[in-house]
Amino acid sequence: MAGTESVPTPAEPDDLVLAAEFPEASREQWRELVAGVLRKSGAIDEAFEGLPESKLVTRTYDGLEIQPLYTAEDTVEGTGFPGLPPFVRSARPEGAVTTGWDIRARYARRDAKVVNTAILADLEGGVSSIWLRAGAGGVPVADLADALNEVYVDLAPVILDAGDEYEAAATALFELFAEREIPASAVTATLGADPIGLTARTGSAHPLAPAAQLAARVAKSHPKVRTIVADGLPFHEAGGSDAQELGAAIAAGVAYLRALTEAGLDVDTAAGQLEFRLAATADQFLTIAKFRAARRLWARVTEVSGGQGSGMRQHAVTSPAMLTQRDPWVNMLRTTVACFGAGVGGADAITVLPFDAAIGQPDAFSARIARNTHAVLLEESKLAGVIDPAGGSWYVENLTDELAKAAWREFTAIEAAGGIEAELASGALAGRLAETWEKRSKRLATRRDPITGVSEFPNLTEKAVVRDPVEALPDGGLPRHRYAEAFEALRDRADAHPSRPRVFLATLGPVAAHTARASFAANLFQAGGIEAVNPGAPEDVVAEFRASGTKVACLCGSNTSYAEEADSVAKALKEAGATSVLLAGKPGDHPDVTGYLYTGCDALEILTGTLNELGVQ
Repeated sequence: MAGTESVPTPAEPDDLVLAAEFPEASREQWRELVAGVLRKSGAIDEAFEGLPESKLVTRTYDGLEIQPLYTAEDTVEGTGFPGLPPFVRSARPEGAVTTGWDIRARYARRDAKVVNTAILADLEGGVSSIWLRAGAGGVPVADLADALNEVYVDLAPVILDAGDEYEAAATALFELFAEREIPASAVTATLGADPIGLTARTGSAHPLAPAAQLAARVAKSHPKVRTIVADGLPFHEAGGSDAQELGAAIAAGVAYLRALTEAGLDVDTAAGQLEFRLAATADQFLTIAKFRAARRLWARVTEVSGGQGSGMRQHAVTSPAMLTQRDPWVNMLRTTVACFGAGVGGADAITVLPFDAAIGQPDAFSARIARNTHAVLLEESKLAGVIDPAGGSWYVENLTDELAKAAWREFTAIEAAGGIEAELASGALAGRLAETWEKRSKRLATRRDPITGVSEFPNLTEKAVVRDPVEALPDGGLPRHRYAEAFEALRDRADAHPSRPRVFLATLGPVAAHTARASFAANLFQAGGIEAVNPGAPEDVVAEFRASGTKVACLCGSNTSYAEEADSVAKALKEAGATSVLLAGKPGDHPDVTGYLYTGCDALEILTGTLNELGVQ
């Protein structure tokens, strides 16, 4: 246009180097900064000659070392591409970009009408597949059609969980498909046969051949139906590590492959009959790595078995072991993180257990929160919009690689001992799981593995959440643990006492000197259901103790006040009737102090002893 000056187009640089204007930082510079911080915190002294980052290394229950820093030097090769062996990045070329993951809800009630109402509400709210317990602990097999009334089972796949009644439940489901005139070629479902999982749960052997024969028939007539589930949850709930869960699940998958090929299926068709169920925990990075590593392991198994290298069909379930009965609202956060990890890790289907699942049957509110967790992550956060978003992270790639190797060692150990059935029969696998649970229990007891709302920041005034009880399932095999169970048992014990158990906090010195340790002590005692009576800075500690009506006291102050007053105050408190005097701080030379509260102390031991001292049965 006349009279208008043209605007020049800026030239584009040939290369855009991020942070090019900043000087390059070296690992040695980083180490110097780390050492400076560690010296200030007292973790190392001036004479320390090792690598400072060694003080920041953490270890998993599989012994994997988590480094504080990963760089390009830690690059892992061979992760492949989405949809191609070894399937680390995804079992499908398109990932979950177009569809998101399968939102799968679980139903385990006997009343078919109640189940049907819950299913229809969930489907309307975004659930895309139905995980239905049938038989013991669920809907009677004869009532399966009633539970699925008005459910478009050709659009919302049904995943059965029928224990040893899987053949009868499968027959009932196929009759329903036929009644609704759904072509066999269009039927999508999982029949949920899992004799190995049932053996692990009950301690009684269940043969694989009937499940394999059912799968062989189904593979011919219903090409989109999977028959068998290789369930890792029994091993996870028994206290197992991630590698132990993966190794056992892969071993179960191999046992099923053998049975299926003996029943006449080729390796690839047999692999297509399997779905793997794995736990997703609040450790988001280990969860991401677990699902990536699992696909790599299964691809290797099918490859060496003579197949084409199959992608693993994965069903993630937010860990039942991590759920709490106390302060169950925190479970919403745990399951959100677990769902995030499973989604980023590439799980095909995810079940978010309702926040009250450890208490009893979920109500409409908890079911709604569970399904909306998926909605927030998928619809609002666009979490499935990128294939393998953690791929390329030096940390995640290393963790995936190390976890896969640890799980492979567990798997080969099981195979060398005769396979998963032999390991379950001998008790060898149960023994290894128990060893890991013992290690985990120690970390839970010392609060090195904290449980928010239970072992950390408990709420003594919380109102109990009441739910209908869950019907007991067959047991007798591997134990089912929850991480919070020991602390919650103490809370139950304290709550059943006629009055709230109390401990007197004998604060020494000015407020600024004792506040931190008094808060630490109060938090610890509350984890056992014990109220901490804190008078602040009383003029007469002994008089306040007498007025508190308790027999247990805990000194709280600074190191200086302990050196000046701890011995005399502890002696005076005992003379005033204290049967036990504890001290919030590291162990020292105080003859009248009976125990010490410090970071890493055995909180369960202290709480149990305190309740005993207070006469709480």
